[in-house]
Amino acid sequence: MSTHLDDTHAAGLTSWLDSANDPATELPIQNLPFGRFRREDDNGLWIGVAIGDQILDLRRVGLVQGAQMNQLMRLPREARVAIRQAISHGLRAGSPEEARFSAALVAQSDVEMSLPCKIGDYTDFYTSIHYATTVGKQFRPDYPLLPNYKWVPIGYHGRASSINVSGQSFARPLGQTKAPEADAPTLGPSRRLDYELEVGIFISRPNIIGERIPMSAAEDHVFGVALFNDWSARDIQGWEYQPLGPFLSKNFASTLSPWIVTIDALAPFRKAFNRPAGDPQPLPYLDSPQNREAGAIDIELEVWLQTPAMQQAGSPGERLTRSNYADAYWTVAQMVAHHTVNGCNLRAGDLFGSGTLSGPAPDQGGSPLELSHGGKQPIRLSNGVTRAFLEDGDTVILRGYCQRDGFSGIGFAECRGTVSPAQIESYM
Repeated sequence: MSTHLDDTHAAGLTSWLDSANDPATELPIQNLPFGRFRREDDNGLWIGVAIGDQILDLRRVGLVQGAQMNQLMRLPREARVAIRQAISHGLRAGSPEEARFSAALVAQSDVEMSLPCKIGDYTDFYTSIHYATTVGKQFRPDYPLLPNYKWVPIGYHGRASSINVSGQSFARPLGQTKAPEADAPTLGPSRRLDYELEVGIFISRPNIIGERIPMSAAEDHVFGVALFNDWSARDIQGWEYQPLGPFLSKNFASTLSPWIVTIDALAPFRKAFNRPAGDPQPLPYLDSPQNREAGAIDIELEVWLQTPAMQQAGSPGERLTRSNYADAYWTVAQMVAHHTVNGCNLRAGDLFGSGTLSGPAPDQGGSPLELSHGGKQPIRLSNGVTRAFLEDGDTVILRGYCQRDGFSGIGFAECRGTVSPAQIESYM
């Protein structure tokens, strides 16, 4: 399990780059997340590491070749740790590499960010018991959790082609819906468009088909974590999901933050993973001493909403909710172990979604479906406007932070997406 602490995590570590030492930055030298970027004067796509308000072009310091992030991700963990060490040593105050590394910097404001890697397959899990319980009560008040929930990490295979990077604008989806009193469904724009607060987990080392990854090695196959918004059309979902689960209600758009915070950077923020008293313990293939000791990751998560009126007024928006990834019922290692227990082969760049991450309190719902009680109690914003579900022009911003006494805090950079009107001319 990736909980090893070294000098790259030291709270007193500073950089010769002043913006990396700003107490307000999400991107101090202790973070060093990976992503891909494109310069304004260059059509090439390059691998970079975020530091303060800059990006270190790894190609220009000889640490990578080209823009094949997936090749870097599939390196053995020891090699990836060595690259992190080299980057840290080159950027830290007093480094003899300062001149060479400084020449390889580019301002974040001068580049266009891309998806951090080529995403092959995408699996969305359902790891928040608080979300599963709250939503389950809307449909099954007497037994909100299905019998398998506490035994198996539930998930479904999604669509990778419609995942885009933060800053995207996407059209409100069309689909079939059916009113309870109607004889037949109709085609039209979704009226119950929802966001989902998730984290995305990126796979690094592949396994061959038929090879099971045990809990003890699971995190050696994980590169890192990003923020992830799995937009959902709840009315379309309600009509289509039985018997095979989500389809068009999910595959029209998903938004991903541009930087992958590596599993090694998250080492200081690990927590013990414990099941609530009275709950069944995981089956042996989903259990390990390391997972019990430090399987959870303490990531504070937030959702902000910026309506068109807020944007016009120059307002950054309003925070709707806070939750924490440490409250998830299933860990990263358990997702990897379960996904491969049947022999499924994972590949570098595969993405796992955590599923909506909600907290135990009523105001910690990770989606409007929860916060508005299925649309029955719309959310009232501070300016008097209400939202049951998202309206055209709304922008949703996800943010994530890690903090712990004795360590430098790190962040994930925002995950931002905007709803545009449905494109209906060719259908209506």
